Amino acid sequence: MSFYKYFKEEAAIIRERDPAIKSNLEVLLYPSFWAIRKYRKAHKYYLKGKYFKARRISQKAARKTGIEIHPGATIGKGLFIDHGHGVVIGETAVIGNNVTIYQGVTLGGTGKEKGKRHPTIEDNVMISVGAKVLGSFTIGENSKIGAGSVVLAEVPPNSTVVGVPGRVVKQDNVRIPRNDMDQIHLPDPIKNDIECLRDENLKIQEILDKISKKLDI
Repeated sequence: MSFYKYFKEEAAIIRERDPAIKSNLEVLLYPSFWAIRKYRKAHKYYLKGKYFKARRISQKAARKTGIEIHPGATIGKGLFIDHGHGVVIGETAVIGNNVTIYQGVTLGGTGKEKGKRHPTIEDNVMISVGAKVLGSFTIGENSKIGAGSVVLAEVPPNSTVVGVPGRVVKQDNVRIPRNDMDQIHLPDPIKNDIECLRDENLKIQEILDKISKKLDI
């Protein structure tokens, strides 16, 4: 792909998902622009068995951008890495189309597996700031991973995951994450449980107060 064609495609992706961009030329200042371009080049060498050359390109890009993408990873179209510093994408990771990843995200292995060691991320997934997805399993399409979550198991399509370890707290929300890019307003099951316990405690206290009055205690 020519540089100009790549530039136009990346400009469209970034303008769709980052409200901070004001002109197409700013795309050249985005670390993800260069990290993904260098990955594409390194990946071609990796597929040809030229592993040292592939790794040399990817490591040079990692030092310059703060984004480490192993040349063996398989990445579809429309990947957007916002800010990007601290992002790590492992060798056997598979990323579908129109995926959005924020800074500090790791698509890694558990250290115990061989062969396919890293996750598969299906189309239109958003992985929020600092989330870790570790192991060989699939994050279903149109899903959203909350900030700081640690995901260690399969996630069905159209799901929202939060927490450590990550838990599915909402499912069949078919709105595509890249259309809203909201990392904040996610369900909070722990907060909901605490509120339920507080309400139950108040009811129990009211009952005890009534019993105390009747018994004149």
